[in-house]
Amino acid sequence: MKTLSIVIPAYNEERFIGTLLGQIKAVDLSRFDLRKEIIVVDDCSKDRTAAIVAEHADVVLHRQAKNGGKGQAVRTGIARSTGELLIIQDADLEYDPRDYVPMLEALFEKRGDVVYGSRYMSAGKHASQTWAAYLGGRSLSLVAWAFTGRFLTDTVTAYKLFWRQDLAAVTLETSGFELDHEITSRMAARGRRIVEVPIAYHPRSKAEGKKIGMRDWFIAVRTFWRYGRKA
Repeated sequence: MKTLSIVIPAYNEERFIGTLLGQIKAVDLSRFDLRKEIIVVDDCSKDRTAAIVAEHADVVLHRQAKNGGKGQAVRTGIARSTGELLIIQDADLEYDPRDYVPMLEALFEKRGDVVYGSRYMSAGKHASQTWAAYLGGRSLSLVAWAFTGRFLTDTVTAYKLFWRQDLAAVTLETSGFELDHEITSRMAARGRRIVEVPIAYHPRSKAEGKKIGMRDWFIAVRTFWRYGRKA
């Protein structure tokens, strides 16, 4: 039986983390002969995020010594993981863990070496998504294509599924939201085939805890420029 490591970076997510963990545990992966290894990396939350996770004996909790950003938390989770496969999962409820199934199908059917869950393959702008977030994300598809030679409908998706050895072979360097773009660039530079499958998406607002902003778009462009051909 193989293991799917689920890496969850979390910062002040007490409203959502308990529900999310329940959703993840409810996903049946027996058809793939997979067990789950759930790893939550708490990035020095100021609320009860860590305490709620600690109530789940079957979840690995790692508490960062200092706040280092989402990318640093993901890198820590990757380092702590032991599974043959690895997926990155946001700590809120914007993404539905039931979408692990079609993503795993694509990987095991060898449609690609890496699988991204695309929010835009079966839908355009989501009703509660701001135009800034929508246009920012879609425009980065063109930026990614320009620097990596790969066109993806949703390069900023939080759902990315890998064979863990592919990530372990790379020395990742970034620490913020831009880690997504560094990973995309490095996988493309290494010749990995990235395939997309449609997923559900339930965007939240700034008031609900959305943390990414316009500044991150410019950082993303710089990251694609920096790592576009760097394996």
